[in-house]
Amino acid sequence: QVQLVESGGGLVQAGGSLRLSCAASGLTFSRYGMCWFRQAPGKEREFVATITWTGDNTYYADSVKGRFTISRDNAKNTVYLQMNSLKPEDTAVYYCAATPSDWSQSQSDYDYWGQGTQVTVSS
Repeated sequence: QVQLVESGGGLVQAGGSLRLSCAASGLTFSRYGMCWFRQAPGKEREFVATITWTGDNTYYADSVKGRFTISRDNAKNTVYLQMNSLKPEDTAVYYCAATPSDWSQSQSDYDYWGQGTQVTVSS
């Protein structure tokens, strides 16, 4: 069956960096658009960044543009989220997700989800 397993979360001070990874199995990874979403306490889950099948195109939420970078390695069936200049408002559970579409910012387009990894940014 399809599995998406996130890792790399943790506690970091404001201004610091973290790199999240999401390892996929059970699907033809190179034919799935991949995305990172996040959900902060008491808030709805929101779009963070998405990357197309080949990795040629990426799209970001305005709140993370210029600080976060999404990338993928189709040979390793893994998508990454490099997070720099972290702020306390980036504190959330981060989820990766896979869509058979080339890319999408809509949660309803994503068929498969990971279990999430906690990112906590202290001030």
